[in-house]
Amino acid sequence: MIQEFKEKTGIKGILCNEVGSGTEILKRYGEEHIKTGYPIIYTSADSVFQIAAHEDVIPVEELYKICKIARQMLNKPQYNVGTVIARPFIGTTSKNFIRTYNRKDFESNTFGKTMLDIISQNGKKVISIGKIEDLFSLRGITSNYHTQGNKDGIEKTIHEIKKDTEGLIFTNLVDTDMLYGHRNDVEGYSKALEYFDSKLPEIMKNMKETDMLIITADHGNDPTTPSTDHSREYIPMLVYGKEIKEDVNVGIRDTYADISATVLEILGMPKLEVGKSFKEKIIKQ
Repeated sequence: MIQEFKEKTGIKGILCNEVGSGTEILKRYGEEHIKTGYPIIYTSADSVFQIAAHEDVIPVEELYKICKIARQMLNKPQYNVGTVIARPFIGTTSKNFIRTYNRKDFESNTFGKTMLDIISQNGKKVISIGKIEDLFSLRGITSNYHTQGNKDGIEKTIHEIKKDTEGLIFTNLVDTDMLYGHRNDVEGYSKALEYFDSKLPEIMKNMKETDMLIITADHGNDPTTPSTDHSREYIPMLVYGKEIKEDVNVGIRDTYADISATVLEILGMPKLEVGKSFKEKIIKQ
């Protein structure tokens, strides 16, 4: 795989080629990368091909081009890698390297029809805030906002809630995962949760009569575990709205797709082949 990658990109050498935590990888290989100009390539517990490069050594747009080449190559059945991730960083030594918000994910586009496809195909808006656009390869998205962290993502979400939009606002708050979960930063994680809690009243205040808010996650990332990888606890799911019942336990669901099924039914959209809606349990009659 690495040999084919070098041939297709014209890159003469690479560094690392191991499984590891991104922050530790930068400490080990960052200075050598600056000296040689070779990109740092590594993976993790997920199906990913991560390419790290200093923004002054391999400019961000050039890194994206390299990632696009890798994405095409890794679509082959013998590889079938889920995500190619551009990991730009800045700093001068292993003591102060920092990954930037210019990270970009290049997903495999082999996944089947999603909730976003159905909503947009049926004339409603799908507004992506944060890395949602990358996760779904821009498919089914009618407009998108890049964000500079959680605070920016929350403000853009509130801005969109205030509009009279029919459809879905889909936000990912990346700091919780990237800055705190993967770095086992318990204090940072706690403060991120507290900040989101402090903004919830403003979010709720701006919601209209028929709006529904779902707070959930795409995976666990407990900052107190010894590992820096995603952790395996159940994800949370909180649902709020003026038309939503109080104190309803929808139980442990069989699949994450139950959320999509519920959103589609509430919007009056066609069903997907997976997921069971819990609309009847939560909507006031």
